[in-house]
Amino acid sequence: MARTPSFVVGLLLLILWTAIANAEYYKYKDPKQPLNVRIKDLLSRMTLEEKIGQMTQIERSVASAEVVKKYLIGSVSSGGGSPPFKRASPETWIDMVNEFQKGSLSTRLGIPMIYGIDAVHGHNNVYKATIFPHNIGLGATRQVLSDDINNDARDPELVKRIGAATALEVRATGIPYVFAPCIAVCRDPRWGRCYESYSEDPLIVKAMTEIVPGLQGDIPANSRKGVPYVAGK
Repeated sequence: MARTPSFVVGLLLLILWTAIANAEYYKYKDPKQPLNVRIKDLLSRMTLEEKIGQMTQIERSVASAEVVKKYLIGSVSSGGGSPPFKRASPETWIDMVNEFQKGSLSTRLGIPMIYGIDAVHGHNNVYKATIFPHNIGLGATRQVLSDDINNDARDPELVKRIGAATALEVRATGIPYVFAPCIAVCRDPRWGRCYESYSEDPLIVKAMTEIVPGLQGDIPANSRKGVPYVAGK
């Protein structure tokens, strides 16, 4: 097998080194930079069109890699009853989300899009996923920790476990974001989303928000207040 002349190898290394040296440094792409520094750097580079695109979420049925790239879309979603096709497999969901992501990453700034989905009582858009009762039913499962009927301490462990199970199945389809839970306090049953409210009692609704750390993971004690947190994988 012929050997490559050493001067050719040296020339290639010189070209590579020059390209690296001349490559523009982007603070927003540097994970070692503080979060606020990265945000400020990215916003300073964005055009008005890019900012509008990033604030836009479109429905899966009208999305494609080309559309996401052309209009600089920041987010794509599946509303209720919006799968890629009937009885789509988890692999099909993953391929679809990845295809949209290719469009986002090929834009000028390469900002990843966020895919979100209605998973308000389990991963209910996905064939064979686990479906749980709606919030109005889960609110009725609360357990009073004392014989004192005036004691508002509750045991929301069940909804936390439901949140964790839902998160696992959602991530298994390549999706990082769910439109859940609904923490509205329904006082009028004529409202169409009363079934998504845990109770008309704010204290019960507050207790049932334990589903949030079920979905996201428990926030560490030293976590900065106000900073989004998602644990593990």
